[in-house]
Amino acid sequence: MSVSNTPPRAEPAEGEIVVVTGMTGAGRSTAAKELEDLGYYVVDNLPPSLLPEVVRLVDRSHGATQPIAVVIDVRSGSFFAGLHTQLAQGFSGRRTTLVFLDAADDVLVRRQEAARRPHPLQASGRLLDGLVRERTVLADLRSDADLVIDTSSLNVHQLTDRIAQAFGTPGTTGLKVTVISFGFKYGIPVDADFVADMRFLPNPHWVPELRPHTGRDADVAAFVTAQVGADAFLEGYVPVLIGVAEGYLREGKRFMRIAIGCTGGKHRSVAMTEEIVSRLTAGGLDARATHRDLGRE
Repeated sequence: MSVSNTPPRAEPAEGEIVVVTGMTGAGRSTAAKELEDLGYYVVDNLPPSLLPEVVRLVDRSHGATQPIAVVIDVRSGSFFAGLHTQLAQGFSGRRTTLVFLDAADDVLVRRQEAARRPHPLQASGRLLDGLVRERTVLADLRSDADLVIDTSSLNVHQLTDRIAQAFGTPGTTGLKVTVISFGFKYGIPVDADFVADMRFLPNPHWVPELRPHTGRDADVAAFVTAQVGADAFLEGYVPVLIGVAEGYLREGKRFMRIAIGCTGGKHRSVAMTEEIVSRLTAGGLDARATHRDLGRE
């Protein structure tokens, strides 16, 4: 699996509060460490009722422009129920972003077993019982999250990249669009807002001179975009995405993930992802490409 390079670090948004929550084993600690590296004042395992006090202390010691990141999870016990109330009330004009980290149950079980740690909610039952209870407790927060990251197929470095992409660049009030190529045989990205299927285009895999190359190579990209239906798709789909992006901004959403798939995630989806990103960028959006399955074949 290929791993993209982390983008250059930049100053975080002034005064932003990032609340990191999610499933046990989904990568909260990794996200917190990356936010700390990006300049956030990070507090782990904080009861929600203490959030206002933390903001006051940081304002007093570091100033109101210091960005803050807090990790809140079910270890907070009964205090966890107060998180919705605290987020709704806001924090002295600071912008708040709720990040939810998730992963498939089988992945979470393997990670917890590898770490040899019991689940905080499993009691005398199975680890999976604890995960079921945790999903129930977190269901509303997941639906309200500004950014959901599924870490099932991400390693530590890839999760770090995702956090850096979301919070490590200036102008975080704008919409950040990620277009991800993938192979259907490896599964659809579960955290995508939109999914498009490029298998209606001829596959370069069956062209001997193109088979070893990828959609990032000029000859493959030219082949894919020249096929009947490719330009019509782009001409119809990209304006729709731009229109939705404008609606997201009006509704206060700042993250948008578009998944572009083909059979193996090597040729058609990669080439079309690069072309879509190019057109979205030309349309004034902050868009970047990620190729999830490139290198797996």
